[in-house]
Order: sequence, then structure tokens, then C-alpha cells
Amino acid sequence: MDPATAIPLLESLASAIRLDAYRLLMRSGPDGMVAGEIASALGLPPTNLSFHLKAMTHAGLLAVEQEGRFQRYRANLALMQELVAYLTEECCGGNPELCAIPRAAGRAKRTAIASARTGLRRSS
Repeated sequence: MDPATAIPLLESLASAIRLDAYRLLMRSGPDGMVAGEIASALGLPPTNLSFHLKAMTHAGLLAVEQEGRFQRYRANLALMQELVAYLTEECCGGNPELCAIPRAAGRAKRTAIASARTGLRRSS
């Protein structure tokens, strides 16, 4: 993967709604979910969600299949694995252990980062 491929993928996830929808679809596995199920699970109006699903589909992170009057979305796991491999190689210098965060420590680190960001926003 090269930066020209990675950047649109990362941009397509740069929204809380999109990230939540993508995570939900990853957890749903190969069966995926129809758009209405995704909207219901996320507590969003279907019209708001469709914009985000289209953006992720256009980027290639989601596959969509028409099922009668419904559209079933599935996460493109292979592409996400390529993106993670690219980030690990490029950002960790080929040393994935440098980027590894133990799962238990990960939550504490994410909380600390979120707190720091909140503090930065308040001081602006």
C-alpha cells in the first residue's frame, strides 16, 4: 500500500459515526448488516447514516450488496488488514513491537489521550 491509497481510507474513518459503523460491521462478521440494522444499532436516522456508508463504500472499506429492497453492508477485512500492515511498517519502522499496546494498558492510554485532547480544546 502507498500513501495515495492509505490517505483516503483513513479520511473515510475520520468521523465518530463512520468509525462506530465500521466497528459494528467488523464485529458482525461475514454476514454484515443491512443499513436499517446499522442505523438502529447506532441510534441514527437512516438518511444520516446512508451518507457515511456511501463514503466508506466509495473508499473501499465496505462492500454493499442489494438484497431485495435492502442493502447489506460488509466490512472489507482484507483491505483493513492491508492498511494496518502499512501503518505498522511505515509508522513502526518494521518493528511492530514498538507500536504494540497491551490491551489492558490500551484503555488507560486512550483515556489519557482523550483527557489531554479535552484539555487542549479548553485552553484554545
